[in-house]
Amino acid sequence: MKRRLSFQVKLFLSLVLFSCLLLALLGTILFHFIDRQLHHDLGQRARVQASEIALMPGLAEKVARRDIAGIAALIQPLRNQSDASYIVIGDTQEHHLYHSESPERLNLPMIGGDNAEVLQGKTIISVRKGGIGVSLRSKAPILNAQHQVIGIVSVGYLTSYIANINVSLLWQASLYGVALLLLLFIFSWMFSRNLKKQMFWLEPKDIALLVLQQKALLEAMYEGVFAVNAERQLILINRAARELLDIQQSESELLGKPLDAVLQIPPAFLRQHEVKTHDHVTVLNQRQVIVNRVAIELEPGEPGGWVCSFRDKNDINTLSSQLSQVKRYADNLRIMRHEQLNWTATLVGLLQMQRYDDAMRYIHAQSAGAQQVLDFVSARFTSPALCGLLLGKYVSAREKGVELKFDPACQLSRIPAALSETALMSVIGNLLDNAVDATLNATTPAAPIELYISGRNQELLIEVADQGCGIDDSIKPHLFEQGVTSKPSSEDDMFGAEHGIGLYLAAGYVQQAGGSIEISDNSPQGTIFSVFIPFQPAALTGLSHE
Repeated sequence: MKRRLSFQVKLFLSLVLFSCLLLALLGTILFHFIDRQLHHDLGQRARVQASEIALMPGLAEKVARRDIAGIAALIQPLRNQSDASYIVIGDTQEHHLYHSESPERLNLPMIGGDNAEVLQGKTIISVRKGGIGVSLRSKAPILNAQHQVIGIVSVGYLTSYIANINVSLLWQASLYGVALLLLLFIFSWMFSRNLKKQMFWLEPKDIALLVLQQKALLEAMYEGVFAVNAERQLILINRAARELLDIQQSESELLGKPLDAVLQIPPAFLRQHEVKTHDHVTVLNQRQVIVNRVAIELEPGEPGGWVCSFRDKNDINTLSSQLSQVKRYADNLRIMRHEQLNWTATLVGLLQMQRYDDAMRYIHAQSAGAQQVLDFVSARFTSPALCGLLLGKYVSAREKGVELKFDPACQLSRIPAALSETALMSVIGNLLDNAVDATLNATTPAAPIELYISGRNQELLIEVADQGCGIDDSIKPHLFEQGVTSKPSSEDDMFGAEHGIGLYLAAGYVQQAGGSIEISDNSPQGTIFSVFIPFQPAALTGLSHE
């Protein structure tokens, strides 16, 4: 299989080839510019020399007398100092009176055919082929005292001489060009290498494949995902995010817009100092969601943007409710099985000892206690789910050696409209679990937990009082924050105590319903949690921590 060149090598070769072509073009332009400028400069120099020689004192008299020896004696010192290729003096018949390079051409005709204007008194510059070759020359008339033309002065530079100057200049320029080309080679290699590094050493086809894979992955995700750059402009959003947040525009219409123009978000949603957050409950487009946010770090510690994934909190609530209910059923079945085994073992023992009267009394005692609690709960609470929860918590607490006492004044016939039945189960369940754990952690013998639930006075009142280990004053202001718990991590349970999520969720439900939670110390020890939820909340209120 033929091996293809890598992107870095292709880019390097392209830059090198382009640099070579550019330098060649610049060299050609430079050569033509230098050649034209050199012709102009040497033509003007020849013109000045010819004009000055024509005005030399005594030259006109010697030309008029055709004094060849005198002309040579007068001009030769100038020829030794001049950089011209030759100096020629001629008469009006266009015959040589002096030739600095070919004395044998004396009295021979001047070659070139450009003397007509000079004989009319004009100074000219021309390129002609003379007796010693093609040259750039200037011719000036020699005038007598009556301003009549009596001779011609010609000063010329051979084109071969000009070409040698061009080659010398071009050679020097080539040295600089080679040095520049070498620097361009180094720059091209470093540039291509740095570009490849910024591309994570991936080939363009690999990057294109990753982009296609990313688009497919984002569209296949159930969670909503969007990303913003450092200026908080939207650079990515998937289909699930648009559907969850009820955004009608397509992705192409949204990209590049400020996030605030696309979503209704809390003011401190993207805080610069926070690099990442997980399972943060917030409101986007008036929908409560759970958000995970990770910074795009172009450099360590400097976020270049953020990627946020989120899911509807209602989905999490439904799943949490289902898992909690399954756990409750499992716990209740386990406790009931355990108690049934104990009850059966006791009854079998009494029957084997033929103590039938004691067995009958034992059966009546057990039935009466369970029936009494069942009758009380069923009569005081109309919600079957709440009755099931309270019976399960009663049996669970008794199994752990803790008594759950119901206040005789308990009464609840309806649930506030702003609080779902699932949320109510979560609030009561977490508070009771917290009270049981606090009671078990107390150093004194386990005291009963008292529960009071009432729907009177236009508000739902829930009070859970324990005489457990209590809550430290330093923890109280932060008890309802996510991750904060008053219990050791080994004692955390499924209802949300794990990672300090239980009371956090309970407080969230209460706050959504427009209620409040108060924490107070119990006497002689322990804690009282009081929950107040109005049946018709005017507006959402904050939590009250005391």
